[in-house]
Amino acid sequence: MAVRVIATTPFNDQKPGTSGLRKKVPVFRQPHYLENFVQAIFDVIAAPPGSALALGGDGRFYNREAIQVILKMAAANGFGRVLVGQGGILSTPAASHVIRKYGLFGGLVLSASHNPGGPEGDFGIKYNIGNGGPAPEKVTEAVFARSKDLAEYRILEAADVSLDQIGETRLGDMLVQVIDPVADYADLMESLFDFGAVRELLKTGFRMRFDAMHAVTGPYAREIFEGRLGAPAGTVVNGIPLPDFGGGHPDPNLTYAHDLVAEMFGPDAPDFGAASDGDGDRNMILGKRFFVNPSDSLALIAANATLAPGYAGGLAGIARSMPTSAAADRVARKLGIPCFETPTGWKFFGNLMDAGQVTVCGEESFGTSSSHVREKDGLWAVLFWLNIVAKRRQPVEDIVRAHWAEYGRNFYSRHDYEALPTEAANGLMQHLKDSFPSLPGKTFGRYSVKVCDDFAYTDPIDGSVSRNQGLRVLFEDGSRIVFRLSGTGTEGATLRVYLESYEPNPSQHGLDAQAALGELIAIAGLLSGLKARTGREAPTVIT
Repeated sequence: MAVRVIATTPFNDQKPGTSGLRKKVPVFRQPHYLENFVQAIFDVIAAPPGSALALGGDGRFYNREAIQVILKMAAANGFGRVLVGQGGILSTPAASHVIRKYGLFGGLVLSASHNPGGPEGDFGIKYNIGNGGPAPEKVTEAVFARSKDLAEYRILEAADVSLDQIGETRLGDMLVQVIDPVADYADLMESLFDFGAVRELLKTGFRMRFDAMHAVTGPYAREIFEGRLGAPAGTVVNGIPLPDFGGGHPDPNLTYAHDLVAEMFGPDAPDFGAASDGDGDRNMILGKRFFVNPSDSLALIAANATLAPGYAGGLAGIARSMPTSAAADRVARKLGIPCFETPTGWKFFGNLMDAGQVTVCGEESFGTSSSHVREKDGLWAVLFWLNIVAKRRQPVEDIVRAHWAEYGRNFYSRHDYEALPTEAANGLMQHLKDSFPSLPGKTFGRYSVKVCDDFAYTDPIDGSVSRNQGLRVLFEDGSRIVFRLSGTGTEGATLRVYLESYEPNPSQHGLDAQAALGELIAIAGLLSGLKARTGREAPTVIT
């Protein structure tokens, strides 16, 4: 087996977003494209010879082929060991756990998260550092810089490695260990939650449904829910990971998880429903004919954390992304613990968790987790909810309404406008920013503008500064509108508009969120000129 040094020319579009580099599959399949980006990562991280990596992904199209390339490049670049999930499968939170449990130098996660898959779909790759979390901005920026002047990459000339049998194989001087992708993660979940209480709940006739959306969590969910917790066979649906996710869009929200939503709002609805996304780091929680907003889910988990054995000692703190509602802030104040507001992107939580400042973190984009790993964790959130229901013995809706009665309700919604022309989206954002100096003091209906800004964050641990993280219009009563261009899409631009209004009066908590936020929605359209600038009459997705 010989190491080949391949001459190459740089690509100018390999700038990682909030969760690594995501492009259409045909882009990644261009000659040298994947290899260039992987070599840029290896050059930047400068792992000592003999270092160990984790490697795996969500099973989407091109996952297996990319793994073979990366293994041969890892061997050629001096790595001593790579742990690969069987069949190339490794959920994002499971990859984080593998890195942490086995003390690996880092890992490569192959996924485009909740984006569609297939030959014409999306693919992605990101590097996770030794704490198990996504590489910080200083690393991703260095990778992009390296990708722009790369002249060659190194790869081992060797046959492909079998990924389907657990065991060890030599690839040149490097050891490839194909591991069970589920066992370590399932053991971790069992150490955090009261599986006995959940088993007893399921024995009472409590019915649940979990939709794996033909994505990575199918094997994990079957092992945990139907295997270890004793839920009936068939509790997990769409449980076989498929390269194209069965033709679906593996995003667990009210729009794309439509079959689950129809069942949960139907005449014979189960008591509890949940779904996860392509790579297993997001979650949607549903009660019988009731949807739990992700921002509320974070707050509810924090308020009830001590019901789970792994959190019986309480929380050090809470962190949420800036666009996420302030519901968690209210819980933190009552508990007497800090609540940190960070930019969107899980990597911003890593420093806080490593420093012991926070235990539970969440984002409004259906991502919730804790310091047990350094990634969002969809099944963790589902199990936390089952633990809460098992301990409180109340329906999901009753638990949420009791929380609102105690803390007040943060009416909240996100409107996504997907695949916008990039020029139009950028023009809209610039128009908003240009209007900011004149907005404070102006009144729109019952809302008076207090301040406008472009959110910036100074990391309290390392002092790094992240700017241009979202345009905020803050009103005197605490309501707000946030505009942000997403970094997770691969086609055009995705504009996200976040709307929030606080209501302390329990008699108003039963209002539909879109109705309660109707005036703010109209103001958002007025301030941005959204319809005129994009031609869109309505959002692509509302959550």
